[in-house]
Amino acid sequence: MDQNTISFLAVIGIGIIVILISRALDILWARVVPIRIFYYLVRVPGVVVHELSHILGCLVMGAKVKNVVLFSKEGGSVTYSRPKIPILGDVIINTAPLICIPLILAGCTWVFSQYLGCVFPVLPQAIGSTADLVNLGTGILGIFTWNLVVMFNPWFLLYLYLTLSLVLSVAPSAQDISNAAIGIGIIALAGILVLQSNIPLGVILLEELTRLVNIGFVLGLSFGVIALVMSVPLMIVYVHKKC
Repeated sequence: MDQNTISFLAVIGIGIIVILISRALDILWARVVPIRIFYYLVRVPGVVVHELSHILGCLVMGAKVKNVVLFSKEGGSVTYSRPKIPILGDVIINTAPLICIPLILAGCTWVFSQYLGCVFPVLPQAIGSTADLVNLGTGILGIFTWNLVVMFNPWFLLYLYLTLSLVLSVAPSAQDISNAAIGIGIIALAGILVLQSNIPLGVILLEELTRLVNIGFVLGLSFGVIALVMSVPLMIVYVHKKC
Protein backbone atom coordinates (compact mmCIF):
# COMPACT_ATOMS: atom_id res chain seq x y z
CA MET A 1 0.00 0.00 0.00
CA ASP A 2 1.50 3.36 -1.06
CA GLN A 3 1.97 6.36 1.24
CA ASN A 4 -0.89 8.38 -0.29
CA THR A 5 -3.37 5.59 0.43
CA ILE A 6 -2.08 5.21 3.99
CA SER A 7 -2.42 8.96 4.57
CA PHE A 8 -5.94 8.93 3.15
CA LEU A 9 -7.02 6.05 5.39
CA ALA A 10 -5.38 7.78 8.37
CA VAL A 11 -7.64 10.79 7.79
CA ILE A 12 -10.68 8.49 7.72
CA GLY A 13 -9.46 6.93 10.97
CA ILE A 14 -9.10 10.31 12.70
CA GLY A 15 -12.62 11.20 11.57
CA ILE A 16 -14.01 8.02 13.10
CA ILE A 17 -12.19 8.74 16.38
CA VAL A 18 -13.72 12.23 16.45
CA ILE A 19 -17.19 10.70 15.90
CA LEU A 20 -16.67 8.19 18.73
CA ILE A 21 -15.50 10.92 21.14
CA SER A 22 -18.51 13.05 20.23
CA ARG A 23 -20.94 10.17 20.69
CA ALA A 24 -19.41 9.15 24.04
CA LEU A 25 -19.56 12.73 25.33
CA ASP A 26 -23.17 13.16 24.25
CA ILE A 27 -24.25 9.93 25.98
CA LEU A 28 -22.31 10.88 29.12
CA TRP A 29 -23.82 14.36 29.36
CA ALA A 30 -27.33 13.08 28.60
CA ARG A 31 -27.16 10.49 31.39
CA VAL A 32 -25.29 12.38 34.09
CA VAL A 33 -26.43 16.01 33.97
CA PRO A 34 -29.31 16.12 36.51
CA ILE A 35 -30.85 19.42 35.36
CA ARG A 36 -32.21 18.82 31.86
CA ILE A 37 -32.50 22.51 31.01
CA PHE A 38 -28.74 22.83 31.57
CA TYR A 39 -28.10 19.93 29.19
CA TYR A 40 -30.34 21.51 26.55
CA LEU A 41 -28.60 24.88 26.91
CA VAL A 42 -25.23 23.20 26.36
CA ARG A 43 -26.53 21.37 23.29
CA VAL A 44 -28.35 24.24 21.50
CA PRO A 45 -25.50 25.85 19.50
CA GLY A 46 -24.07 22.52 18.35
CA VAL A 47 -27.42 21.03 17.34
CA VAL A 48 -28.34 24.15 15.35
CA VAL A 49 -25.00 24.09 13.50
CA HIS A 50 -25.41 20.33 12.91
CA GLU A 51 -28.80 20.80 11.25
CA LEU A 52 -27.64 23.83 9.26
CA SER A 53 -24.81 21.64 7.92
CA HIS A 54 -27.40 19.16 6.65
CA ILE A 55 -29.28 22.03 4.99
CA LEU A 56 -26.05 23.18 3.30
CA GLY A 57 -25.52 19.63 2.06
CA CYS A 58 -29.05 19.65 0.63
CA LEU A 59 -28.42 22.92 -1.21
CA VAL A 60 -25.15 21.65 -2.68
CA MET A 61 -26.65 18.31 -3.75
CA GLY A 62 -29.88 19.76 -5.15
CA ALA A 63 -32.23 18.24 -2.57
CA LYS A 64 -35.34 20.22 -1.64
CA VAL A 65 -35.63 20.91 2.09
CA LYS A 66 -39.15 19.97 3.23
CA ASN A 67 -39.06 20.52 6.99
CA VAL A 68 -36.51 21.82 9.50
CA VAL A 69 -36.41 21.47 13.28
CA LEU A 70 -33.32 23.30 14.48
CA PHE A 71 -33.75 22.21 18.09
CA SER A 72 -36.16 20.26 20.29
CA LYS A 73 -35.93 17.95 23.32
CA GLU A 74 -35.17 15.11 20.89
CA GLY A 75 -32.51 17.14 19.07
CA GLY A 76 -33.00 18.52 15.56
CA SER A 77 -33.99 17.18 12.17
CA VAL A 78 -34.02 18.02 8.48
CA THR A 79 -36.43 16.34 6.08
CA TYR A 80 -35.54 16.58 2.39
CA SER A 81 -36.44 15.19 -1.01
CA ARG A 82 -34.23 12.81 -2.98
CA PRO A 83 -31.06 14.69 -4.08
CA LYS A 84 -30.46 15.30 -7.79
CA ILE A 85 -27.12 13.50 -7.50
CA PRO A 86 -27.97 9.91 -6.46
CA ILE A 87 -25.99 7.98 -3.81
CA LEU A 88 -23.29 10.66 -3.51
CA GLY A 89 -25.96 13.21 -2.64
CA ASP A 90 -27.13 11.28 0.42
CA VAL A 91 -23.51 10.69 1.44
CA ILE A 92 -22.68 14.41 1.33
CA ILE A 93 -25.87 15.44 3.14
CA ASN A 94 -25.47 12.91 5.96
CA THR A 95 -21.75 13.52 6.48
CA ALA A 96 -21.85 17.34 6.09
CA PRO A 97 -21.59 18.02 9.88
CA LEU A 98 -18.38 15.96 10.04
CA ILE A 99 -16.75 18.55 7.77
CA CYS A 100 -18.62 21.75 8.67
CA ILE A 101 -18.37 21.59 12.46
CA PRO A 102 -14.55 21.20 12.64
CA LEU A 103 -14.21 24.10 10.19
CA ILE A 104 -16.56 26.25 12.28
CA LEU A 105 -14.52 25.36 15.37
CA ALA A 106 -11.45 26.58 13.52
CA GLY A 107 -13.28 29.81 12.68
CA CYS A 108 -14.29 30.31 16.32
CA THR A 109 -10.68 29.79 17.38
CA TRP A 110 -9.54 32.46 14.93
CA VAL A 111 -12.16 34.98 16.13
CA PHE A 112 -11.39 34.42 19.82
CA SER A 113 -7.65 34.70 19.21
CA GLN A 114 -7.76 37.73 16.89
CA TYR A 115 -10.46 39.81 18.57
CA LEU A 116 -11.05 38.54 22.11
CA GLY A 117 -7.51 38.07 23.38
CA CYS A 118 -7.45 34.28 23.81
CA VAL A 119 -4.09 32.58 23.33
CA PHE A 120 -3.87 29.37 21.32
CA PRO A 121 -0.50 27.60 20.89
CA VAL A 122 0.10 26.16 17.43
CA LEU A 123 -1.38 22.66 17.10
CA PRO A 124 -0.10 20.06 14.59
CA GLN A 125 -2.04 20.14 11.31
CA ALA A 126 -1.81 16.36 10.97
CA ILE A 127 -1.26 13.32 13.21
CA GLY A 128 1.34 11.10 11.63
CA SER A 129 3.72 10.20 14.43
CA THR A 130 4.14 9.94 18.20
CA ALA A 131 5.79 13.37 18.15
CA ASP A 132 2.61 14.84 16.63
CA LEU A 133 0.54 13.34 19.46
CA VAL A 134 2.94 14.77 22.05
CA ASN A 135 2.76 18.19 20.38
CA LEU A 136 -1.05 17.94 20.36
CA GLY A 137 -1.16 17.18 24.08
CA THR A 138 1.31 19.96 24.86
CA GLY A 139 -0.69 22.42 22.78
CA ILE A 140 -3.97 21.53 24.50
CA LEU A 141 -2.35 21.91 27.93
CA GLY A 142 -0.96 25.26 26.82
CA ILE A 143 -4.44 26.48 25.80
CA PHE A 144 -5.79 25.95 29.32
CA THR A 145 -2.63 27.24 31.03
CA TRP A 146 -2.41 30.50 29.08
CA ASN A 147 -6.10 31.41 29.23
CA LEU A 148 -6.99 30.28 32.76
CA VAL A 149 -3.73 30.61 34.72
CA VAL A 150 -1.12 32.83 33.08
CA MET A 151 -3.58 35.45 31.79
CA PHE A 152 -7.14 34.71 32.86
CA ASN A 153 -9.50 35.63 30.02
CA PRO A 154 -13.26 35.45 30.74
CA TRP A 155 -13.95 35.19 27.01
CA PHE A 156 -12.21 31.82 27.11
CA LEU A 157 -15.12 30.47 29.19
CA LEU A 158 -17.49 31.33 26.33
CA TYR A 159 -15.07 29.65 23.93
CA LEU A 160 -15.12 26.49 26.06
CA TYR A 161 -18.94 26.53 26.08
CA LEU A 162 -19.14 26.80 22.28
CA THR A 163 -16.39 24.20 21.88
CA LEU A 164 -18.16 21.67 24.09
CA SER A 165 -21.52 22.24 22.38
CA LEU A 166 -20.09 21.84 18.88
CA VAL A 167 -18.02 18.75 19.72
CA LEU A 168 -21.09 17.10 21.29
CA SER A 169 -22.85 17.54 17.94
CA VAL A 170 -20.20 16.22 15.54
CA ALA A 171 -21.47 12.63 15.63
CA PRO A 172 -24.44 11.65 13.43
CA SER A 173 -27.82 11.46 15.14
CA ALA A 174 -29.40 8.07 15.81
CA GLN A 175 -31.44 8.25 12.59
CA ASP A 176 -28.43 9.34 10.52
CA ILE A 177 -25.78 7.01 11.90
CA SER A 178 -26.39 4.10 9.51
CA ASN A 179 -26.42 6.41 6.48
CA ALA A 180 -23.28 8.16 7.70
CA ALA A 181 -21.51 4.81 8.22
CA ILE A 182 -22.39 3.76 4.69
CA GLY A 183 -21.27 7.16 3.45
CA ILE A 184 -17.89 6.89 5.16
CA GLY A 185 -17.43 3.43 3.65
CA ILE A 186 -18.27 4.71 0.16
CA ILE A 187 -15.91 7.68 0.55
CA ALA A 188 -13.09 5.38 1.72
CA LEU A 189 -13.59 2.95 -1.17
CA ALA A 190 -13.88 5.74 -3.75
CA GLY A 191 -10.73 7.41 -2.42
CA ILE A 192 -8.71 4.19 -2.59
CA LEU A 193 -9.88 3.57 -6.17
CA VAL A 194 -8.89 7.09 -7.23
CA LEU A 195 -5.45 6.79 -5.64
CA GLN A 196 -4.84 3.37 -7.13
CA SER A 197 -5.94 4.55 -10.58
CA ASN A 198 -2.88 6.84 -10.78
CA ILE A 199 -4.87 9.36 -12.83
CA PRO A 200 -2.80 12.54 -12.20
CA LEU A 201 -5.67 15.05 -11.94
CA GLY A 202 -7.79 12.76 -9.77
CA VAL A 203 -4.90 11.99 -7.41
CA ILE A 204 -3.89 15.66 -7.08
CA LEU A 205 -7.46 16.80 -6.35
CA LEU A 206 -8.00 14.03 -3.80
CA GLU A 207 -4.68 14.76 -2.07
CA GLU A 208 -5.62 18.44 -1.70
CA LEU A 209 -9.11 17.60 -0.43
CA THR A 210 -7.59 15.10 2.00
CA ARG A 211 -5.19 17.74 3.28
CA LEU A 212 -8.00 20.24 3.98
CA VAL A 213 -10.26 17.66 5.61
CA ASN A 214 -7.35 16.40 7.69
CA ILE A 215 -6.85 19.89 9.15
CA GLY A 216 -10.52 19.98 10.10
CA PHE A 217 -10.44 16.53 11.70
CA VAL A 218 -7.28 17.28 13.69
CA LEU A 219 -9.00 20.40 15.01
CA GLY A 220 -12.05 18.29 15.83
CA LEU A 221 -9.83 15.79 17.66
CA SER A 222 -8.13 18.59 19.59
CA PHE A 223 -11.42 20.14 20.66
CA GLY A 224 -12.78 16.67 21.46
CA VAL A 225 -9.91 16.10 23.89
CA ILE A 226 -10.59 19.53 25.42
CA ALA A 227 -14.25 18.55 25.87
CA LEU A 228 -13.17 15.27 27.51
CA VAL A 229 -11.01 17.21 29.95
CA MET A 230 -13.98 19.47 30.75
CA SER A 231 -16.14 16.38 31.30
CA VAL A 232 -13.87 14.68 33.86
CA PRO A 233 -16.10 15.71 36.81
CA LEU A 234 -19.11 14.18 35.05
CA MET A 235 -17.16 10.97 34.40
CA ILE A 236 -16.35 10.72 38.11
CA VAL A 237 -20.04 11.16 39.00
CA TYR A 238 -21.05 8.56 36.39
CA VAL A 239 -18.55 5.96 37.67
CA HIS A 240 -19.62 6.65 41.27
CA LYS A 241 -23.27 6.02 40.36
CA LYS A 242 -22.35 2.76 38.62
CA CYS A 243 -20.53 1.56 41.72
